[in-house]
Amino acid sequence: MKTIEDRRDTAVFSSDEKVSESYDFIIEEATARHILHINEICKETLLSAKARGTGISGRPPELLEKKMKEGEAIIAFAPDGKWAGFAFISLWENGKYVSNSGLIVAPEFRHTGLAKKIKRKIFELCRKKHPEALIFSLTTGLAVMKMNHELGFEPVTYSELTNDELFWENCKSCINCPILLSKERKNCLCTAMLYDPKRKNISDSLE
Repeated sequence: MKTIEDRRDTAVFSSDEKVSESYDFIIEEATARHILHINEICKETLLSAKARGTGISGRPPELLEKKMKEGEAIIAFAPDGKWAGFAFISLWENGKYVSNSGLIVAPEFRHTGLAKKIKRKIFELCRKKHPEALIFSLTTGLAVMKMNHELGFEPVTYSELTNDELFWENCKSCINCPILLSKERKNCLCTAMLYDPKRKNISDSLE
């Protein structure tokens, strides 16, 4: 049985990406040895969603444990070993599409540039594990849009995203879901962005 996964980028950081302090973060692929941090990640994700009023649901610990064991997550720590950030990837339509999900940074490490570093690492993980997949993102955050653009994402219509019903099921927890449904899932307040590896390779060959 599939687990419903939140599909939106939910990182909390300043829209102008202003860095107030520098840390030498340790950012690595999550494994089973990181399971002890799951409760803290779930708690912070839920608190962040409530504070922002987005209606985004919290992740069940079982989902994050699965992602860690399967090597489909990125976790970050401060130099002293304190948990600092997290993100994971989700596959749709048997691997045709992949999304970056659950990007969260601990409050004390926001405005340090960590979110951008995690975003790049999770993107690299997607490319390494699923090089042929279309990578997509749905977000209302300007900072996430900027980072996506830097990575090669382009704005697209919702029709270019996955048709996986499980993916769209997650929208029911968002306060903007009535807007999405009223527009027959063709548009909403989120901006859809897509990274197409085939299109990118063609573009690179022309440079």
